[in-house]
Amino acid sequence: MSKQYVKKHAMERSRNICSPREKPITNLFSRKIYPIALQRTCSALSLSSLSLSLSQNSTDSSLTDSSTPIDHKISLALRLIAPAKRRETTPLPKIVLQPTSDALPNQEGPRRCNWITRNSDKVYIQFHDECWGVPVYDDNELFELLAMCGMLMDFNWTEILKRRELLREAFGGFDPNIVCEMGEKEIIEIASNKELTLAECRVRCIVDNAKCITQVVRECGSLSSYMWECVSYKPMINRFKYPKSVPLRSPKAEIISKDLVRRGFRLVGPVIVYSFMQAAGMSIDHLVDCFRHGECVSLAERPWRHV
Repeated sequence: MSKQYVKKHAMERSRNICSPREKPITNLFSRKIYPIALQRTCSALSLSSLSLSLSQNSTDSSLTDSSTPIDHKISLALRLIAPAKRRETTPLPKIVLQPTSDALPNQEGPRRCNWITRNSDKVYIQFHDECWGVPVYDDNELFELLAMCGMLMDFNWTEILKRRELLREAFGGFDPNIVCEMGEKEIIEIASNKELTLAECRVRCIVDNAKCITQVVRECGSLSSYMWECVSYKPMINRFKYPKSVPLRSPKAEIISKDLVRRGFRLVGPVIVYSFMQAAGMSIDHLVDCFRHGECVSLAERPWRHV
């Protein structure tokens, strides 16, 4: 190694120690600056592009004035690009929807049993007000009620009552002597009636019960005598205050049901029999605060008026 090279290397080393290498100056205006309180998701503006947009869209001369400090420019820029305050709007008044008259409880007119509401069909209300709980002594009417209660296996009272006139026409006014003579042709014709929508097996049950009634009439004189003898010819008067207190069956209904089954009747379970007893006035089950309770009790306390 030559002396000239060693001397040159020593001089460069001494120069680096005495005068440290300065870091290169970066261009601040080339950096992207995110204003305070702005999310990084906002479009990042450089100072150059920010001032350009301000000069095009703002009429404030202080923003484009070169004498204005840069901090002041940034402050003014933030005011312009900040989201506008929401306008205070007067809240709309709350609208309270009133229920329709059909959804209201039964408040007008006489007080009825709780299961009668404004939603109840007129035919059902009429049945409650005029028939349900009224003692029945006519054989045809008792046969009709027994058949209707048997239909509760497939329909509710409203649906049955709406078909009542059609049922009377189809089954000869529920005269047991007429119904018991019905053959296959009449049974199929009734079962195919789309307005009645009765299954063929239900029609056969009614016809079979009519045949059993004729046997009861021969033995007891009438269906009415047989039925009312089961309750000693006097309706059972109940004083239920709440609907949940009204039973679906009773010990007396179970006794009558067993005897009817023994005689060949069909669709005469304890629940159906108790529904029949309620409808035929053999059991007064109107609630005590129903206007019909007192009226039906008055009828029930009268002497047995079977003719």
